Amino acid sequence: MTAHTHAPSPARTVFPALGTTATLLVTAPGALPVAEEVLRTELRAVDLTCSRFRPDSELTRVNLGAGAPTTVSEHFADALQAALRAARITGGAVDPTVGSAVIALGYDRTFASVRPDDARPVPVGRRVPGWRSIRWNPRTRRLCLPPRTRLDLGATAKALTSDRAARQAAAATGCGVLVGLGGDLAMAGPVPEGGWRVALADDHARSVTEPGPAVAVTGGALATSGVGVRTWRRGGRALHHIVDPVTGEPAAPVWRTVTVAAATCVDANTASTAAVVLGERAVPWLRSTGLPARLVALDGTVVRVGGWPPDSPAPGGAR
Repeated sequence: MTAHTHAPSPARTVFPALGTTATLLVTAPGALPVAEEVLRTELRAVDLTCSRFRPDSELTRVNLGAGAPTTVSEHFADALQAALRAARITGGAVDPTVGSAVIALGYDRTFASVRPDDARPVPVGRRVPGWRSIRWNPRTRRLCLPPRTRLDLGATAKALTSDRAARQAAAATGCGVLVGLGGDLAMAGPVPEGGWRVALADDHARSVTEPGPAVAVTGGALATSGVGVRTWRRGGRALHHIVDPVTGEPAAPVWRTVTVAAATCVDANTASTAAVVLGERAVPWLRSTGLPARLVALDGTVVRVGGWPPDSPAPGGAR
């Protein structure tokens, strides 16, 4: 997803972060440096706290200590709380204990370093330990994972960072702010005239050069999850990064992408990821949440629920 608006155009900066692209837009051009520093501070914090690719991250320490109780930082506690809530409200479709399953599939390093075609066979998948097996006291921030369990907080932690950065940047600058981290977009502060126009695409990096449908958003957040971008091959099989906790394997591909609107990016991301995992059950489940959503099937068929508007073209791509 990429955001752009009608004149006057917001100030904008784009840079790589967390293995994806960070996009920042502000309605007051002079506020961009302050807003960017807020965003970069949040990005540094979540990387040091929740990265599974950094040997010095708190997540790495927690995973290595599985089986023994430990006290975690407030930042880690916030990310864990978001992940556990996502698991609870999706009935376990989004589960933070998929870490070992993701590693077994070959996503054991930054995605840019993943072998695009690995000849080794895919290990037999097995159900993940499950979020209910985690012992967690939010008051004391004491955590104990079952032995040999690895957490992966990636999706919800990235969405939480979008929410936090947008909210804090808007408070610091007093202007409208949009923060995008890959497919996770959060908005805060005054909305530009006509709303934030967000272009939708299978790959957020291509929505600039290959504009497709767009929606106008006046607040809250959008998140898109899909099976077409973070993919690789192993043992002759095409794999993607969204794991079904029941099987420990990539979710059966039913939807190419799912985009959801919600009050927070964490909720939007939780619902879009759950929909990919739920497959054929996604439409009735999304209807039960009341959240507006747009699902694109593998053959390109579009399903809209929750009052998602008909597609309208993006006006000339992102600017």
